[in-house]
Amino acid sequence: MINVFVLQNGRLNQVPIDSRGDLEQVEPVWVDLTDPTDDERAWVKAIYGVTLPGEDEVKDIEASARYYEAENGDLHLRTDFLLEEEDGPSRIVTVAFILARKMLFSVHTDDLPVFRLVRMRARSRPGSIADYMDVLLDLYATDAEYSADALEGIYQNLEEVSGRVLQEEFTDQDAAAALNAIAHEEDLNGRIRRNMMDTRRAVSFLMRGRLLNSEQFEEARQILRDIESLDGHTSFLFDKINFLMDATVGFININQNKIIKIFSVASVAFLPPTLIASIYGMNFKWLPELEWQLGYPFAIVLMITSAIAPFWYFRRRGWLK
Repeated sequence: MINVFVLQNGRLNQVPIDSRGDLEQVEPVWVDLTDPTDDERAWVKAIYGVTLPGEDEVKDIEASARYYEAENGDLHLRTDFLLEEEDGPSRIVTVAFILARKMLFSVHTDDLPVFRLVRMRARSRPGSIADYMDVLLDLYATDAEYSADALEGIYQNLEEVSGRVLQEEFTDQDAAAALNAIAHEEDLNGRIRRNMMDTRRAVSFLMRGRLLNSEQFEEARQILRDIESLDGHTSFLFDKINFLMDATVGFININQNKIIKIFSVASVAFLPPTLIASIYGMNFKWLPELEWQLGYPFAIVLMITSAIAPFWYFRRRGWLK
C-alpha cells in the first residue's frame, strides 16, 4: 500500500493513489509505503529515481547499514519502531527511511500507530510541518510519546500485579498468573528501552550530519531530552519487576514450605505410635498381651495418645499456623 502526502499550508494532506498516473501528478513531501507491491516499487523508481530496499535489507541491523549515503546522494536510515498488538506480544518493526529530492520515503511491513498519529496531528495542527525533515522529526518525537504511553501502561499493569501479589491469600494459581503478567511487562519494557536507544542514535546522526536548520536542531535536542527522561522510568520499572518477581517466587516457596511442613509434622507425630506398634508386635512371652486381656486395647489407646500429643504440642507452640 502506498500513501502519498502533500504539504498544504503546513498540513499533511493525503492524496489517493490508484495508478502510476495519479502518482505522477502530485509533488509529495512524504511517500509512505506499507508492504509495497512490485508495481508500487516500480512506480517510485521510475518517477523519482529511488530504489526501495527489499524486506531483507530493511531488517538488516548491521551498524554500517543503518545510516549511509548512497552513490547518488540519497540518505538512507534504518530506525526501529514499537508495535503493540492486543492479540500477541509487542514487537519491533524496522522502518527504512530514504531522504531524496527533498522528499521523505518510508518503507515498512506493518501499519504503525506512530505513523497514524503523525498523519492525524499534521492535519489538525497547521504550520507544524514545513518540509520533509519536519515530518521525520515529528515521527521521532511521536515515537518517544508513544513509548511514554506504553510505559504508563506498564505502570498500571504492574500496580494490578502488585495488588494480587500482596493480597492475604496468594495461591499457586495466582502466582502463575502473576509470573505470566510480570514476564510480559518485562519484555515490553525491554523493547521500549531498545526502541528509545535506536531513536536516540537516529536523531543524533541527523544532528551530527548538519542536516537540520536551527529550529529543527532545537527540536531534535528536545527529542533527546525526552528520551533521556524515559531512561529513568525504564530503570525504575526493571527494579519494580525484579521486586515483584522475587516476591512472587518467595510466596511460592512459602506455599511449598507449608506442604513440606505438614509432611514433616505428620512424620514426627507418627513416630511414637510406630515405635509402640513395633514393640507390641514382637510377641515375646513376657509381653503384656500374652497374659493380659486388655493388652492390645491398651496398646491401641497408647498409640492414639502418642500420636495426638505431638500435634497438641506443635499447635500450642504455633508451629502449625
